[in-house]
Amino acid sequence: MTLLETLTDAPDRTAEYLRDRPGVADLRDRLREDGLALHALLALSILVLVAPVLVATVVSTKELGIVTSLADLAPGSHAVANYRRALVDLEFGQFMLNSFVMSLAIVVGKLTVSVLAALAIVYYRIPYKNAAFLFVLFTLLLPVPVRFVPLFRLVTDLGWDNTMLAITVPYIASATTVFILRQHFLSIPASLVENAKLDGVGPFEFLWHVLVPMSKGVLVGVSVIMFVYAWNQYLWPLVIINDQSQQVVQVGLGLLRGQAQAGDVAWALVMTGSMLTLLPPLVLLALFRKPLLQTFTIQQK
Repeated sequence: MTLLETLTDAPDRTAEYLRDRPGVADLRDRLREDGLALHALLALSILVLVAPVLVATVVSTKELGIVTSLADLAPGSHAVANYRRALVDLEFGQFMLNSFVMSLAIVVGKLTVSVLAALAIVYYRIPYKNAAFLFVLFTLLLPVPVRFVPLFRLVTDLGWDNTMLAITVPYIASATTVFILRQHFLSIPASLVENAKLDGVGPFEFLWHVLVPMSKGVLVGVSVIMFVYAWNQYLWPLVIINDQSQQVVQVGLGLLRGQAQAGDVAWALVMTGSMLTLLPPLVLLALFRKPLLQTFTIQQK
């Protein structure tokens, strides 16, 4: 047998040798069974997560007041009427618009402040910057309701209550976003900074032409996280906004639930509002899934 034939037949002989060894077949069967069990567990988990959404979708198509139990899960024929009533008659469309404007403003503000803060922490020689960064991280340990009383007094003294400023400015500072961007900036080669200094590139030019293009995926992922976080805000808008026309979608959904408990609105409309509330974050997560995963991947490095 030639050397070429020996090398060509080696994989086949190795496979036959492994098949004939005792225990290999048992190991293969065990791995196959473990894979089937893992897929079954994954399918069960998906079913548990998706089932409430499917039930809410079905209930949102029912006639008002017809849903009394989960036994009747057949789709109804009142979807258009329910969604139209929720969006127009119950002003849920206005709530969604307010939440969209609030979330967009928070994303832009947070991104601007966090990028500049991370730039200063990583690339500037500032006295006690590590201590300042630890203090920023320490703010993550403070429960949000602890800040409500001083924040409420500050906002009312500024005359911002019942305005968009009241529900956007307090959320602009973000320790989590600063931490994620700092970790990403540290992963960028230091040679780029040295080359930029030799070329006479200024700090903002370096930020705009070097850091931002190299951080597009992380910035998009962080923006999605911040948008979903802002969209889900409930307690602070409930405290600081008294004008119903200025309220956000989560508070509007709570108003629907309160009216349903009083018997004024059917649960079909509550589920309609829930589906409308879920739609924008779901679309964002579906569109920007890859940058979002990239953000968490960099976070783990």
